[in-house]
Parts: sequence; C-alpha cells; structure tokens
Amino acid sequence: MEKIYDYQQLYSFCTAIFNKMGCSNTDADIAAKALLAADLRGIDSHGIARLTGYVRLWQVQRVNATPQIKITHETPSTAVVTGDAGLGLVVAPFAMQVAIDKAATCGTGWVSVKNSNHFGIAGYHAMMALPHGMIGIAMTNASALVAPTFSIERMLGTNPIAVAIPAGAEPAFVADFATTTAANGKLEILQRKNAAAPTGWIQTKDGEQSTDANELKNGGSLLPLGGDRGHSSHKGYALGAIVDIFSAVLSGANYGPWVPPFPAYVPMPENLPGEGIGHFFGAMRIDAFRTADEFKQHMDNWITRFRSAKTVAGQAKVIIPGDPEREMEAVRMKDGIPLVNAVVEDLKVLGEKFSLPFA
Repeated sequence: MEKIYDYQQLYSFCTAIFNKMGCSNTDADIAAKALLAADLRGIDSHGIARLTGYVRLWQVQRVNATPQIKITHETPSTAVVTGDAGLGLVVAPFAMQVAIDKAATCGTGWVSVKNSNHFGIAGYHAMMALPHGMIGIAMTNASALVAPTFSIERMLGTNPIAVAIPAGAEPAFVADFATTTAANGKLEILQRKNAAAPTGWIQTKDGEQSTDANELKNGGSLLPLGGDRGHSSHKGYALGAIVDIFSAVLSGANYGPWVPPFPAYVPMPENLPGEGIGHFFGAMRIDAFRTADEFKQHMDNWITRFRSAKTVAGQAKVIIPGDPEREMEAVRMKDGIPLVNAVVEDLKVLGEKFSLPFA
C-alpha cells in the first residue's frame, strides 16, 4: 500500500526536522531539496525514507548540524573541502559550487571532499552544473557493503558516479548509477515489500549467490556491477575502486572498509585512516573545449540519433540516460510522491519525537 504526498508537504516536514536538529534555515532548505530530489526523480531508496537515518546519525553525534565547511587546500582549478562532519546534503552542494566557480575562471574545476556524510543522490549535485552551461561530475564513497571480485570480505561501498551533460533543444544527458549491480537502498525497498532480490545482486557470507534481500544482515555482501566474473564484475569492482580513491584517498577521507556506516547503530570501524566520508566533484565549461553552440548542436544530434536507433522487438525506443528520472520528476511534482506504508509509519514516529505531526 502507498499514500501520495504533495512535494511541498514533504519539503516543509523535512525542513522542520532539519531545523529541530539545529540546522540553519538556509542549510535546512539546501538539505531538504537535495534529499527530496531523489523522491521526485523516482529514486525512492535515497529520498525521505532516509530522513530518520540522518537524524539518528545526529543523535549519536556523527553529524554536525552547524558545520564550518571550508576550503583547506586549493589551486586555481582544484580544492579540498573539509565538511566538519556536516550533512552531506549540505556539504556536497557547497563543494560542487566551488568546482563550478573554479571552472568559470579556469575552464575546469575539481574538488575532493573529506569529513562529510551521506549526500543523497549523486545526480542532484552533478546537475548543479547544467544551468551554468557546464558538464557536472559527482561521486562519493560509502560504507563497505561490497565484496571485490573473488572476495567474501566487504571492502567497498556502492560508490555511485553521476555525469550531467547539457544539450541544446534536447534535455540534458544525466547518468547516475551505483558501481554495484544494485544500490543497497534497492534491497531496503525489497525488504519492506518482503520480496526476493534478483540473482547477481548479493552473495552469502561464504560467497554463494543469494536472492534473500536480508542477506547483508546474515554477513553477506553486495556484488560489484556485473555480478560475477563471467559477467565482468571485475569492471564494476574497478569503477568502485576509482570512486573510492578519487573521493577519499585524494582528499584525506576514510576509504575502503574504514568508511563510516550509514546506520547509526553499526559500530564505527577501528583505526580510521581519514576523516568522515569522501566525495569528488568536477565541473567543465563547454567553451574550454569548443564553442558551446557547436557542442550543444552536436549533443542534440547525438541524442536524436540514439533515440532513433533500431530497437529489439517489443521495445518502443532507446532511452537516453536521465529520461526516466526527468519524466518521473514532472509527474511527481504535479501528482505527488508515493510513499510505502513502512516509510509513512517511520516518518510519523520521527515527527512525534520532535512534536511535528506527519499527516
């Protein structure tokens, strides 16, 4: 069962909760918009369903509601941003804006972040570059739930990558994907529905394939993109490793099995080599490579040609990355956002704790 909620209603609830945590009005607004962008775009695993998780991190003092976010090292085109244990939903937009500002001056801007927290969907931050006529790149490491190819030990997170590319008359190209076969949030959705997971998503603690959506609780692990060696899981492992290195080894954040877990009840790893969670952002001004008009003309040509590609029998058309999410956002902004009963009940309990009723 699902209930439909208006975006503004959810936004007001989120901002009120972030205010109760001690966030300023500005930061509460930034965090709520970043969080709800996931729900609008149909990525329900990373939206308001995670609000309680952020609150729990704050309650155990792993999230700082009033961070002093700052640049600790920079060159004309690069920077390291320290998030002061702030909400990743706030730290990430700050850092992406630094990358955009540097690109405006230098042509490209690159920012690595340390001492942050979970930042929602990567695509939201990459898309910040689009209104500036720039290409945006965003990635983040995450707590270790993924076993490298041939391993049974959790060493990497789902470590998403997002790239947003402007076009002309056509909508922007926006790719946003985990480097695992499926994000952990997808498993959480299946758990709420008491549904099985597809083969290739997870393995048991002994390395056997599993379809039990609760397998991680039994010591199992997520699998890299590809699922197994025969389907090129080594490539998914390599992609996840690249994200981890760019986000954390480069910035001074925690990496590999030392990345702090999102659930507040999970103990922190010992002997941490860095600070908090790490992100990496890039912004590239189109005219640093060729004139923007020419580029957009050819992006339109690229998109329309791919849309017209011959399809497999029964398939309507080839989808351009970003199409489903953009279409979903238009529908949900107009008709509302569906929330499953488990999420609704969770939000009601959360609201009661702060004397903020959730209808």
